[in-house]
Amino acid sequence: MVVLASCVVTSAQKYKYVDKSVAVVGNEVVLISDIESMVKERGAQGLASDRNVRCEVLESILENKIFLMQARIDSLSVNQDNVESMLSQRVDQFLTYFGSQEKLEEYFGKPLYRLRLDWREQYEDLSLTQEEQANIIKTIPDMTPLDVKAYMDTVDTKNLPIVPIKYQLSQICLYPDREAAALAVREKLLDLRERIINGEKFSTLARMYSEDPVSARRGGELGMASKSIYWPVFSDAAMALKPGVISQIVETPDGFHIIEVIEKNGDMFNARHILMKPQYTTADREKAFKTLDSLRTEIINGAVTFQMAANFYSQDAPTRTNGGQMSDPNTGSSYFEIDQLKPDDYKAIKDLKEGEISEPVESTDNDGRPDQVKDFVIGKTNYKIIKVDKIIPAHTATFENDFSQLQEEVRREKQMAAIDSFLNKKIAETRVIIDPMFADCEFRRPVWATKFSQE
Repeated sequence: MVVLASCVVTSAQKYKYVDKSVAVVGNEVVLISDIESMVKERGAQGLASDRNVRCEVLESILENKIFLMQARIDSLSVNQDNVESMLSQRVDQFLTYFGSQEKLEEYFGKPLYRLRLDWREQYEDLSLTQEEQANIIKTIPDMTPLDVKAYMDTVDTKNLPIVPIKYQLSQICLYPDREAAALAVREKLLDLRERIINGEKFSTLARMYSEDPVSARRGGELGMASKSIYWPVFSDAAMALKPGVISQIVETPDGFHIIEVIEKNGDMFNARHILMKPQYTTADREKAFKTLDSLRTEIINGAVTFQMAANFYSQDAPTRTNGGQMSDPNTGSSYFEIDQLKPDDYKAIKDLKEGEISEPVESTDNDGRPDQVKDFVIGKTNYKIIKVDKIIPAHTATFENDFSQLQEEVRREKQMAAIDSFLNKKIAETRVIIDPMFADCEFRRPVWATKFSQE
């Protein structure tokens, strides 16, 4: 891919002084500054591209202009609630990333009020674009078994989706003595708070005792960030503090905190905190494991069913009422793929066969903060035994066993085909002019190659 020539090859700084139209779609104009603004946003978000980023951004803008023109013809309306929600999230995200309004404005070369106006316009256009895409998709009829069968008959078997191994599981959970552990943590934090009030440095104690490893290395400092990224109870406590004042103990799903605010600016603040989590003793674990091991033995010996034991003994409310059967909190499905299972749970069951029950294992529940890498939640400590109710081995999707997944696959293909057909048709019949400086771009849609200016 050749990097864009002329003024595009330099940097966004030049566009403060030199801006020009690089494309026209109907009555809509695309400026170099439009492209550079999106390139900057992608950079701030850490987004990468296999293709030249400006070529990719231009094509995205051109496609959105086509949808936008049709949305206006169809008299579609903007969902202002969604626009304001997305705008607020974007502003909070960038303010947190840059750490201050000044650095954000310096990066984009615009004051925040101007950025808000630009981003609101983008989201209003996006809202109309999404409404138009939804209208196009609505024209596709529901997928019938005949549609799925036709897909199966025409697609190369190598291209059929692979269904990963899935597990259906049940569990019996016990919790350690939370009250005793919470009381112990509170006493430690009260002692640290007293030491800080008596003159010891918050930052020193944070490095020594905080269980938030990232901020602990910085003396507990979190950095300037929007209050919206924290648990509400944490943000409320911090925003209520005057700089230098030490909070009372604040409990969140992450654990227990004491907080010192360093600086506040509107809805943003920078604070130090010391996080401590309830610690459970070996005795807690041994007691729970002993009970679970006894239950496992009785179930294996046939004295009681797993479902009855779960109903009577399990302390996990969501699964206890269903005989212990686990379900994905996001989808409600009772089947789990490997990456949907907590690591400790998968380690316990990975070598088991259907009907077998794991040894007691220490794990966590779903009452906590979403993991940043996996899609599960890191919650409170619990102890459990897990029964493998059913295993569906990994396999190529079949009409008989995976109809729903194939139906969704066919629906996605039909939707993509409808969107592609709409775009190709509209691009061909719409007045589109693209500056030749983009002639070396490898656009996804060949039809753009017919739209370069001849001047």
